[in-house]
Amino acid sequence: MAQAQVRTTLSSEDNPRGIPKARFIEDVDAFVAEASGDGELVLKILQETLAKYRFMESSSVQRRAGLEEKVPELERTIEMVELLIAKKEQGASFDTTFELADTLYAKGRVDEVDEVYIWLGASTMLSYPLDSAHTLLLGKLDAARGTLGTVKDDLLFLRDQITVTEVNVARVYNWDVARRRQDRMKTAV
Repeated sequence: MAQAQVRTTLSSEDNPRGIPKARFIEDVDAFVAEASGDGELVLKILQETLAKYRFMESSSVQRRAGLEEKVPELERTIEMVELLIAKKEQGASFDTTFELADTLYAKGRVDEVDEVYIWLGASTMLSYPLDSAHTLLLGKLDAARGTLGTVKDDLLFLRDQITVTEVNVARVYNWDVARRRQDRMKTAV
């Protein structure tokens, strides 16, 4: 019951993606008093909050890594589509190397290309005319860059919240140690 009364985050100050801002504990005595003076309960609640922030950070790090891999891949694909468009406009054929598997390549000549096949995900590939493919890929690149920026912002926000929560844990722990020491001194006298 006391756990519901102790708020370790400020839900009124969420970031744009709904990640709550950590509440900095200025007065440890008053904060622990909200939990009926139970320092161990407050530490447990703070550690649960810290674990949630770390989980969100871990998820965001994985998402950032995927996007950082996806952006250059999209850029290379756009370059290739632009090359195909330029060669088509010139009416020129060209020699290239095709990747057949991870370590298997074949040489070939490309005469004229009117369409390309693009992986959409979920084992789905569709044929697009060159101009449509170029437009689609540019849109996907813009979206990936935007999402990458958002994820980076979230990571910075999460690191701040983790730091605040770690400081809170240390302050409550030190408060609890001092309180126990005072209790032992009172009983020893």
